[in-house]
Parts: sequence; structure tokens; C-alpha cells
Amino acid sequence: MSVPVAISRHQPETASAGPVSGLDVARIRAEFPILRERVHGRPLVYLDNAATSQKPDAVIDAISSYYRHTNANIHRGVHLLSQRATEEYEAARAAVQAFLHAADPREIVFVRGATEAINLVAQSYGRTHLRSGDEVLITAMEHHSNIVPWQLLCEEKGATLRVAPINDAGELLLDEFEKLLSPRVKIVAIAHVSNALGTINPVKEMVRKAHALKIPVLVDGAQAAPHLPIDVVDLDCDFYAFSSHKVYGPTGIGVLYGKAALLEAMPPYQGGGDMISSVTFEKTIYNKIPHKFEAGTPDIAGVIGLGAALAWVGSVGIGAIGAHEHALLAYATKVIGAIPGVRLIGTAREKAGVLSFLIEDIHPHDIGTILDQEGIAVRTGHHCAQPVMERFRIPATVRASFAAYNTLEEIDALARGMEKVWEVLG
Repeated sequence: MSVPVAISRHQPETASAGPVSGLDVARIRAEFPILRERVHGRPLVYLDNAATSQKPDAVIDAISSYYRHTNANIHRGVHLLSQRATEEYEAARAAVQAFLHAADPREIVFVRGATEAINLVAQSYGRTHLRSGDEVLITAMEHHSNIVPWQLLCEEKGATLRVAPINDAGELLLDEFEKLLSPRVKIVAIAHVSNALGTINPVKEMVRKAHALKIPVLVDGAQAAPHLPIDVVDLDCDFYAFSSHKVYGPTGIGVLYGKAALLEAMPPYQGGGDMISSVTFEKTIYNKIPHKFEAGTPDIAGVIGLGAALAWVGSVGIGAIGAHEHALLAYATKVIGAIPGVRLIGTAREKAGVLSFLIEDIHPHDIGTILDQEGIAVRTGHHCAQPVMERFRIPATVRASFAAYNTLEEIDALARGMEKVWEVLG
């Protein structure tokens, strides 16, 4: 290992909780009780938002209020609590419809998360349409959740999984993607934003190219939903998946958007209560969409919490959040990239708020452990994207990821934490 040059103490360009790009970050931070926690005696610096975001009081209060005042099962009860719960649940569906700019609330299916949404499409649409010799097309930057379900389906059907490559900056090679499109491809499944690299893919253009051959497209929006305005009608994607817990909502709930005509033609993913219209021992008639895909008692509190999270995002403004995170990313790229021995992984021209890096031959887990002792939470590992790591010939990275409540001072704290890494391990 080379001897490190002394790292200068970086001073924030603005006040620690002041606006970076017009956002009142001090007010926002006051709404997140966990940010007042101390870790190993130090103020918490939470930079693991790509794994899960923290939750504002509005979300915590909405979930608590449901259990305190409304708790009942939905859709099947005639009593007042059931009616209230149903109204709140369906109001959250309307909130998701508005968030995604979908044409119809029937196109919004509640699932456990983006992972289940992708599995639903693979097992319902995919099993219906895929045959031996067919292909599924993904990209080299996918999360495991958008790889493994398609591998399972291809193994079952005798189909082939095709992978569009990326360049050294972590950008999709769009020409190579287009070359892989053919009548054999029955579905394209692509990340809107890479969780490991932060790359924003040109999904609208990718959808257009796939649709030219009448190939449907699923977009994994788990990492896009917290950062970017999403308009599924404008994108013209056939399916869109995202998870609540990455967009300031509770864990265990997520969304599948699907075009109504496709959802209506697809068989149910699971059987049980509420997904049926009538049942006899001879035959079951399925419910209308979206209920056909929501078997059993759902995570009602989680759905209500998601609705509150999207309302909170709307009150702040997704555009303002994105601009703030872009400023944070630019500053972090400059500050962390200037540290001797640091190698940035993922330098695409279009990125969301993710900074992945290595430092010399120090293992990322060791870096993460030392940063934790400084009160700094980052993610270390392969980020459920092992093929990405293989592409860059590395075992893992350190990943700092940003949200509306992060500040320039926290990035400076990360830089000072890296000084500690050199002090301990250099």
C-alpha cells in the first residue's frame, strides 16, 4: 500500500443544515427523529439511503394512527372501522397513481416490494408468454432482484437470458442493447437507476426501441423513485416496480404498475382471499384488477404509510429533492475523489445520488467498520449486484448514498472518516 498524502479538512460550502439548492434541509431534518440518534457517542451521519431511507414523523404518525384508531381488515367489512381502513388503503393507491402519473388506479398493485413485483411479472406474464428458445433481455448493471427471477423462468422454460453490456463508466452501451433486441426476446427488464453505480439509464429510449419490435418492458424503479419524477405514461413502459422503504415509507410494501390490458390478461400470481369474485369446488372466478393480484390480508398499515410518504415527498417536491441530491453528489464526487488512493466506481454522466468507491487495497468492510465508529453509516459489499462487481474486477465497494436530509457537512464528516481509515489501516 502506498503512503497516503495528508487529506485536507474540507469545509462545507454552505451551513451544515442550510440549503444546498433551495431546500430547507434544517426543517426537513427536524422531521426525522432518528437523525437525532448518536452512534458510538457521535452524531449519526446516515449515508445508506440506497439500502433504505429514514422515515419522517408524517409516516410514523400515519402508521401509529392506523393501529390506534382504524385497525380493521379492508374490502370485506360493513362496520365503520373496516370502511375507514378501506378508504385509507384505496386513497394510498390513488396517491401512488398520482406519483407515477398512471392513467388508472386499477393499474397499481400493492406487493411486498420491488422484488415481489418483478417476481409477479416473471411468474405471471413470463410463464404465460415464454417458450423454449425465447429470450429475456436485461442489462449488466441489474440488482439480483432483476436477475434471479428471470434466470428461474429461463431455466423452467428453456429460454436464454441475454445481457446488454456497460462501459467502464458504468453506462449502458445503447447500440449493443439494440443489437440484442430481436423477435426471440419476449420481455425486457431494466433498471431505471443502478443501485451499485448510480447510473440513470435512458429508459424512455430503451422502451421505444423495444416497442418497435413489440417487446414489453419492465422497469425496476426501486432506485429511481426516491430521486426522479416518474411518468409511466410518458415512459410508455409496460410495468414499473418500486419499493416503499427507499422513498421514505415503511418496509415490507411496494408497488407494481402494469398497463391495464396486460394485467387483465395475466393469470393470478397467488391464490387466496380478496383475489376472487366467487369460489366453488369446481371453479374460481377471479376478482377484477388490481385485486386479482392482492391475495389475502395485505400490509394495510404499510400501504397507508406509503401514502403518507408520497404525500411528504410531494410537499417537499421531488424536483427539489433531486436537485439537492445532485448538488450533494457533485460535492461528494469532488471531495471523496480527491482523497489519495480513492478509486470511484461508476462515473456515468447521468447519475442519481450514489457514490461508490474503493481506497487502495483496504477492504470495504474494514472501511465501513471504522466509519461506523465515527458515527457514519455507509453500505459496503457487492450491493446485491455481484455481476457489476465482476465487470469492474472488484469484490465490493463502499457506497455512500444521499437523501433529502443529507448535508454538505456530512460529506465532510465522511472525508474526515476516511482520514481515520488511513490513520488506522494505512
